[in-house]
Amino acid sequence: MGAYILRRLLFVIPTLLGIMIINFSLVQFVPGGPIEQIIAEARGQGDVFGGFAGTDDVDISETTESESDYVGARGLPEEYIKQLEREFGFDKPPVERFFNMMWNYIRFDFGESYFRKITVIDLVLEKMPVSITLGLWSTLLAYLISIPLGIRKAVRDGTPFDTWTSGAIIIGYAIPGFLFAILLVVLFAGGSYWRIFPLRGLVSPGWEELSLIGKALDYLWHITLPVIASTISAFATLTLLTKNSFLDEIKKQYVMTARAKGLSERRVLYGHVFRNSMLIVIAGFPAVFIGVFFGGSVIIETIFSLDGLGRLGFEAAVARDYPVIFGTLFVSSIIGLVVGIISDLMYVVVDPRIDFEKREG
Repeated sequence: MGAYILRRLLFVIPTLLGIMIINFSLVQFVPGGPIEQIIAEARGQGDVFGGFAGTDDVDISETTESESDYVGARGLPEEYIKQLEREFGFDKPPVERFFNMMWNYIRFDFGESYFRKITVIDLVLEKMPVSITLGLWSTLLAYLISIPLGIRKAVRDGTPFDTWTSGAIIIGYAIPGFLFAILLVVLFAGGSYWRIFPLRGLVSPGWEELSLIGKALDYLWHITLPVIASTISAFATLTLLTKNSFLDEIKKQYVMTARAKGLSERRVLYGHVFRNSMLIVIAGFPAVFIGVFFGGSVIIETIFSLDGLGRLGFEAAVARDYPVIFGTLFVSSIIGLVVGIISDLMYVVVDPRIDFEKREG
């Protein structure tokens, strides 16, 4: 197993390099970089996209060839443009910029945000509590609902209970998370009916002054609706996966043998079937958590006024804040690749009979 882990860890390096090269190359062809963002704001356009829409009424013929390289730069001094290029490092060739960036990232120096005057690490740490909240609680809630429900559906396969719960699961899976979030706001956050839960933030003002129990209750009060909205589609998938895994195991010979020996149904299900059928579900926990953690819906965060990593990534992409974009991409890629290895190890923990080295051989 040690050799397998070592090979997987070594494979992380070229995979990570490939991810960064592809994304860095794509960015070179995307119009509206950070310099154009600053120029557009200096021209009073608000953002760079106004220049692309052709709203600038300045005579293009009056601009120099160098200035016209940047949409929205018309009429600004060429020295100002060159100064911006030097400040952002765009006076260097793309290849040199890429290797400088990767050398800094290897040393975990992710630089400073172009527009927020804060280091990328500090910015990520500032947004992380929201993403950890949504990722952890959504994953735990999905598992706490999915596993018991999936087992019960498998045991009562074909009964009315299985039929109507399957219908509810399909409806839940079909509803987008952000639409369900709006429904929750309308019903329970003072939208049109009841005002039971708060509409914004992770905690209330003055949270620091509350007692320990008061802080916990206030925290749970705020995260209830966004966590439910984030869980709606995940729990549907896990429930059906649990049911199908259980059905496959129940039909195997060892289950019939256990029943023939006189073991109780509960012991057969939870002493024998559960461990084998939960292999895929439990081993996939790290990947599910990371998926929710980094792929949290920016719309849900916006609806509930939660300032997390999802919203940070969206704002960085719109503003072309490259240090934030590539810094978070680098870290999330490393975590994602390592979690893939951890998921394989989880398979071995759940079922020691699995040997990846023999399978590779």
